[in-house]
Amino acid sequence: MKQTPYIPIRIIAIIGILLLSLPVFTQEADTVKKEKSESELIQDSPILVMLDSLVKVKYFSEQFLTDDSVELNVYHFPPDSIPVYTDSVYQARIEFLNSQTPIELTYNNTVKNYIQLYGERKRDLTQRLLGLSKVYFPLFEEQLDRINIPLELKYLAIVESALIPNAGSRVGAKGLWQFMYGTGKVYGLGVTSYVDDRFDPIKSTIAACTHLKDLYDIYGDWSLAMAAYNSGAGNVNRAIRRAGGIKNYWAVWPFLPKETRGYVPAFIAVNYIMNFSAEHNLYPVDPGILYQGIDTVTVNDVLSFDQISEFLNVSMDDILFLNPQYKLGVIPATNGDKFVLRLPKEYIAAYLNNEDSLYHFKSEKGIERDKLLAQIQMAKDRNIHVVRSGENLGYIAKQYRVYVNQLKQWNNLRGNTIYPGQKLIVYGDASTSASSKQTIVRSNEESIHYVRSGENLGLIAKKYKCSITDLKEWNNLSGSVIHPNQKLIVYKPKGDSEVVASASGKFLYHTIKSGDTLWDIARMYDGVTVDQIKTLNNISNTRRLEPGKKLKIAVVG
Repeated sequence: MKQTPYIPIRIIAIIGILLLSLPVFTQEADTVKKEKSESELIQDSPILVMLDSLVKVKYFSEQFLTDDSVELNVYHFPPDSIPVYTDSVYQARIEFLNSQTPIELTYNNTVKNYIQLYGERKRDLTQRLLGLSKVYFPLFEEQLDRINIPLELKYLAIVESALIPNAGSRVGAKGLWQFMYGTGKVYGLGVTSYVDDRFDPIKSTIAACTHLKDLYDIYGDWSLAMAAYNSGAGNVNRAIRRAGGIKNYWAVWPFLPKETRGYVPAFIAVNYIMNFSAEHNLYPVDPGILYQGIDTVTVNDVLSFDQISEFLNVSMDDILFLNPQYKLGVIPATNGDKFVLRLPKEYIAAYLNNEDSLYHFKSEKGIERDKLLAQIQMAKDRNIHVVRSGENLGYIAKQYRVYVNQLKQWNNLRGNTIYPGQKLIVYGDASTSASSKQTIVRSNEESIHYVRSGENLGLIAKKYKCSITDLKEWNNLSGSVIHPNQKLIVYKPKGDSEVVASASGKFLYHTIKSGDTLWDIARMYDGVTVDQIKTLNNISNTRRLEPGKKLKIAVVG
């Protein structure tokens, strides 16, 4: 960890002078010097796409968070002025921020380009970010402080999602912290037909903090940890090898994926802009009800968004934006499960006073309560069976204790013909199935599978004893189309764990190998999280995993 250097008084005084130095800006805002084309790293990058999405968030007003504009504008800038500073000023300010954090903050041309993005080219959107930071930073800081990692990591969420709670990327990442399905699953973020925890601000923040700490335990460097958060540990490990084994972000920078090369520089620029916003004539714009204008209630019974909107006269757009984790507009609170609903504060009292009536209210668009309950139960019992060689419908029906006609109805089958790799929908309790699978342990090293003519994802998944979803996650595939000679990343099964019990039993043992981390180990086992491993093995210090020792792993059926 980087040691915070002692700063002599004279240096602080010099920095103070630089901080208060008059900016260099032109007479007219529209004549400010701008680059004719954006950097290759910025143009069409996910960071820029996410930032531009702030335009679609409707709640912002044109008012600042405080009515006293004189108090905000401490440098008395004209309203439309765009301050521009010399490299020496930028560098001095970032060196000052660097002295306050264990994260290495460096100034260079790439960082400068992102400072210009946030401070010049996208000024209006940056002021929206400043407003949203008042909403989310207290939550982020609480969780970062809880596990004792740098508070500056809160700025990473701006790079990831531009603080848009319902953000989604083209590769399937979701939420404020942009979790992919597989990584979210490792950190306890469940995804079902009805609920996606990656959109939950509290749950996803806890998961992101834990993930970042685990990555730091691997690399011992926060910049590399952030790079791995963005592109995956595999890409960072390859970059380190190509850089001759040097574990330094700027040493491996040329060997990282294009998008990741802009990731840490953008983080440094955001850190700078958020701390020196007044020096750039930037002020937080009021994000409307998102700032201290929403509250939460507990939902104890099944409820649809249609019921809430019609009964309480709440805007459907508001409900959807504030509760993106409910994928189908239904809160599946059944069998004692409770869920959280976010609403504008003005509707909270009406909800609490009419809760029982609301549960039984039949909306104009909604379906009958009994049908809704039946749909939720079916979704909970929904399983996917991948047909193996030699299986037929009769054999599969017996495994799941259902009828052949039911299998045919659920899958729109006209005949009895099925083929290896085919996916069949089966409704029923998977734990009673004789086909409940034993946990698969996977190698930590990537392997390459070259697609052969006639192969599909189902056949490849069978070969490597994984799911089609696993293959898609490992290769960032949005669909199921593959072609001959295509290279697919796979993680082969390996036999380094001593199985004590299968899905119907209790646990197994994993033998720790040199370089193993809890995050790596959790990824090897379906449905296992880092926190589960810690709890089961009474682990507090994750940096000391001794090779040769065994960890108890809970088996998920």
